[in-house]
Amino acid sequence: MSEVDRAASRALELLGPAPASWVPVAEGVDRDVVIVGAGQSGIAIAFALLRAGITNIEVIDAETGTPGVWSNRAYMERLRTPKANRGPDLGIPALTFRAWYEARSGATAYDAFDTAPREAWDDYLAWLRRSLGISVRGGTRLRLITRANRRFELELEENGAPVRLAARKLVLATGIAGSGGPAIPDVLRGLPPGLVAHSYDRFSFDDFRGKRIGILGAASSAFDIAASALEHGAAEAHLFSRGAELAHFTQLRATAYGGIDGFHVLPDADRWEIARLIRQRGPAPSKDTLARALRLPGLHLHLAAPWRKARAAGGGRVEVEIDAGPFVFDAVVAGTGFTYDPTLAPELAALAPQIALWGDRYTPPAAKRDPVLARFPYLGPGYEFTEKHPGTAPFVRDVHCFTPAAIASFGRFVSDVASLATGVPRLVSAIIESFVRADRAHHLARMTQQPADDIAFSDYAAAVRPAAATLAALPE
Repeated sequence: MSEVDRAASRALELLGPAPASWVPVAEGVDRDVVIVGAGQSGIAIAFALLRAGITNIEVIDAETGTPGVWSNRAYMERLRTPKANRGPDLGIPALTFRAWYEARSGATAYDAFDTAPREAWDDYLAWLRRSLGISVRGGTRLRLITRANRRFELELEENGAPVRLAARKLVLATGIAGSGGPAIPDVLRGLPPGLVAHSYDRFSFDDFRGKRIGILGAASSAFDIAASALEHGAAEAHLFSRGAELAHFTQLRATAYGGIDGFHVLPDADRWEIARLIRQRGPAPSKDTLARALRLPGLHLHLAAPWRKARAAGGGRVEVEIDAGPFVFDAVVAGTGFTYDPTLAPELAALAPQIALWGDRYTPPAAKRDPVLARFPYLGPGYEFTEKHPGTAPFVRDVHCFTPAAIASFGRFVSDVASLATGVPRLVSAIIESFVRADRAHHLARMTQQPADDIAFSDYAAAVRPAAATLAALPE
């Protein structure tokens, strides 16, 4: 056993054994909680639930190999958040990225960077998953959630075969694309299938060798795709931005302080305004991502160049028209981010009509309307969905949305590293409270029953004196 493994094992030993399950068995239920997604959020949530005595859980992930995005769909060299952010370790020093990395590579190596290397972070999460003993049901994709007999019926596809699972609660920890999906601009929607990709897709970058790539967008993910393509031999990578300059800053940085953990208690008007600014101002590419792309020959950046038209040009190519004229590309990629709208998530199709959106709860002044933001889910304080029409579907609160779709309700990019330290305990506390409310009669009966005797009269009988003898022995 390595030094870091011993330290992690000892830290968990010092915590003591995990509490026994206190959630009563429910008829017809397979799992009390199902967590969808086994990336950094899913790991942390599962660990926190187990430590809270909620043990009848299942963690599923669509990946058959390594869960999460870091080795599957992320193409940056380094994470975009500071290395010192507290994350899935949940405050246990021996489980931190720093402890793991210094044990592997030394303190000097850790001090040499500001943001964690992507591949190292992926290795760390795999180590953490093993250290915590989090079991993952891989190759399992959630297809549909329905409600029946006071439980959720989950239609799963496990390694290609249909499976059903009944659960009381569900946590969506599906990462950046959760509770919505990739945003594909209208200009690209008319292209035949296979001619356009999104930056979230899986790429075999060797397929771009010698080709000319057109990328719509100029945030970090767009530059990641351009750099990866050029590093694998693409002839040219052209990025197109609507703005006359790249964004100079990322508005989310203004929320990166402790006060953001109270964002959800602000009035809806305040939350709307902050979320609108975050969307309106957009993200700037990170400095290291930009520098990586700029050092590669073949990069072309087009500013103030929105795409007006895109059409198939024959031979698998795409012709793109901007105000300055046409371009023909061998491949086009939308680096245009994500949209968070429960009605677009296939697995939520049966529940979405009953889930409240921001547009159902708040009507901003005309000058501050944002139809995209209005489609974000309106979440409760424990990241739970709320009812579109109060009193008609109370069960939707048993689905917790721990994804970036929570940004309008919580003011931060939920599921990133910095959101875990306080977000996961809040979510787990909400689940605990919900179970206690739902099983109130059981808990009242348990709390009011007479416990077994801790002591018997015989334990102290020898010290008992008759009352008269005691009085006689008292001094004058």
